[in-house]
Amino acid sequence: MVSSSISFPLRISSHQRLPNQMLFSYTQKITEDVTLDCLGFEWELHRMYLFKSHVLSQLLAEATQHTGHKQNEFCQQKEKLPKVTIALEISDQDVTRFGFAVALKNMYNSEPEVNEEDVLGILAAAEVLQFPSLFQKCIQVMRRSICPTNVCSYYTAGCKYKQPSLITICERWTEVNLVPQLGSQICLRNLPLELLQKVLKSPRLFTINEFYLLRTALYWVFLQQNPKIQIIPSYDTILRYFSSLPKTWAFLERKEGQQYMAIFQSLRLHGITSSKHLEELWKINFFPLPWLTRILSDHYHALENGGDMAFQADFNTQAVRFGLMIREVKIISIYGFFFELKAIKHDASAYSFYMKRVRHADPIISYFTADRSPVSLQKEREVKYEIKAQCQIDGKWEEFTTERVTQSFGVKKPSSKSQVRKKQKILTNYFKTFSVVNSKIRLELR
Repeated sequence: MVSSSISFPLRISSHQRLPNQMLFSYTQKITEDVTLDCLGFEWELHRMYLFKSHVLSQLLAEATQHTGHKQNEFCQQKEKLPKVTIALEISDQDVTRFGFAVALKNMYNSEPEVNEEDVLGILAAAEVLQFPSLFQKCIQVMRRSICPTNVCSYYTAGCKYKQPSLITICERWTEVNLVPQLGSQICLRNLPLELLQKVLKSPRLFTINEFYLLRTALYWVFLQQNPKIQIIPSYDTILRYFSSLPKTWAFLERKEGQQYMAIFQSLRLHGITSSKHLEELWKINFFPLPWLTRILSDHYHALENGGDMAFQADFNTQAVRFGLMIREVKIISIYGFFFELKAIKHDASAYSFYMKRVRHADPIISYFTADRSPVSLQKEREVKYEIKAQCQIDGKWEEFTTERVTQSFGVKKPSSKSQVRKKQKILTNYFKTFSVVNSKIRLELR
């Protein structure tokens, strides 16, 4: 009896045979009895392993019927089966020769083996070959290896092959990482429009603040308009590009910009309150004039009414969002009120988070912030807010929330501080979002 651990090359015959296209598999030194003509190569295979592929099994059955031979008859007579040739036409451009070779090799393995680097080509080959176990293995590898460089291609593959679990996890990853990771890399250009629009409308979307979200959207549009750019430019370059366009119409009103209108309608532009950032919005000639007028008008009325955001009544879609990572401290300013946001790690599995109001003269507030921001001297401020904490537990994203809370914040303890929320879990990739509204201030602190 010959040991099955001995390996020999599964031969590839072609007029242009290349060394790196040789395929090695574990067999029992059995002579190849099937030739597969596919992708410009002749792949020498063994019929006893083809049952894992529904397509190759069907092609083999048809080939043996045409030659008038029955496999079971030969097996009973212990005779050598005649060699047959089968052909497979593949039109899917995602199927590479290497991916196809790896898929064929996996027919010889007891368990599928897939490398993350080659998973898309192998997935496409597994789909063409109707190789279910290999296909599912590819999906598993993709689900646990999502990162900025592949999330867009994984999402596209999930849509192409109708894999809802893969689509969902790509969407969930993008909701949390669009701003902190994907937004600063050149691979942002590969983000599909429909995915971007869906993520921007998600209640789980994480962002540092509304300006960071706007900046990410501007980067994405710039990369769509300049597909040959290979290095992510500086934000100043983005501003200069849009500022250099003809001043006749705002970019979103131009023919090439109208397709992006829905993206910016999904943003909460009223959440951009920094005077510096508001000046930039005017200078770049990107937004229609009525949009800019409405933003400034809302800010004016909110300041005139002591911080009440009367024009932002829908908490779900209009609350101002702020976000930070675990173990960070952040000071935010909104219509003359200052809040400190904190997310604290106590030990390996205990975390707490809260917000509190701070005085405008508190040393924790930087001179720049205090100098450029309006100041309210109100002793009490009623705030409607929600704090959400998103994290990964055993590889799955989970969300903890305070739900909506309405509270009056003073400038002295204990009324200056929200209730401290504590979670006892082993967490990874921990993000927190605060959503706030001055009940009139609506804060959505996440």
